[in-house]
Amino acid sequence: MSRTTPLLSSVLLASLTLAAPALAQEYVAKIGHLESTQQSRHIHLEKVAELVAERTDGDVEFQIFPQGQLGNQRQMNEGVQLGTLEATVAPAAFLGGFNPLVSILDIPYLIPEDADAAAELRDGPFGQALLDSFSDKGMVAIDLWPNGKKQFTSNEPLDSLEDFAGQKFRVMDSSILIEQFNALGASAIALPFGELYTSLQTGVVDGEENPLDTIKAMKFYEVQNYLVVSDHGAMEDVILFNPMFWDSLPGEYQTVIKDAFAEVIPELTAHKAAAVEAALETVKESGTNVRIADEEERAKFRDVMFAPASAAYVAKTGDTGQALLDTYTAAYDALK
Repeated sequence: MSRTTPLLSSVLLASLTLAAPALAQEYVAKIGHLESTQQSRHIHLEKVAELVAERTDGDVEFQIFPQGQLGNQRQMNEGVQLGTLEATVAPAAFLGGFNPLVSILDIPYLIPEDADAAAELRDGPFGQALLDSFSDKGMVAIDLWPNGKKQFTSNEPLDSLEDFAGQKFRVMDSSILIEQFNALGASAIALPFGELYTSLQTGVVDGEENPLDTIKAMKFYEVQNYLVVSDHGAMEDVILFNPMFWDSLPGEYQTVIKDAFAEVIPELTAHKAAAVEAALETVKESGTNVRIADEEERAKFRDVMFAPASAAYVAKTGDTGQALLDTYTAAYDALK
């Protein structure tokens, strides 16, 4: 007995040592995105990573790759679909080719200006239906992140809605955005983003639409005389996971991840607002004529642009798009 007991003990110890790693399952997710390390999306992805690691006792690790380190947005989207990338946080504007239904977010004044109402819309039936629309696209969409609003700039005066008539604006290649400008009597020209500064400088187009921090970063204000803070276009991010990775997570870890992304939204929104305010000051100091559209004017913009842009969306997406738009309308009306 004195010789067999140590032998048995050694066997048992070896067995436990071999089994130990299986008891501490780790889940590592690479998350790619396009913004720099100083911008709101990256800063708050890092915060989410900290919360998730803390609340799963280190079992789930998020590795964040900013500035397109893992490819452009199309490549990252495809990586999530194929499983070569666990997740991406993508601007909705870059997802229409993968899921045409998400282009509903291009419709002007879709998201309410009031932060609480906007949150209710994202968290309610409309937001869930939009997230669910990714389920047959090889992606799991778990939340929407607000990432600012678009404004109008031009080399020509923008003192009223009537001033838009006859002007040429650069847009992304979107029938919805083209109809937005057509409704104002303006013409829309789809141009690559990299050509925009020169196109504004040389008069190929009179104006453009972008968030204020983008207008500042790309120095568009150097070649634009007028800016109207209209907040007409919502810039929303969609948080997308690979289905195989997501389904491999225990249910409680899925909940932790969803809660962490939702929890940082108020801080994310405040950080973005500060960046926008700083950008606005830079534009003002440059000598650009800056005007803040009041509530009445914004309501007029919505009245003119919303229906034609919505019609373009339904023409593109058919019955499924109409169903999502109906869900939105019911949710929006319930907020009033």
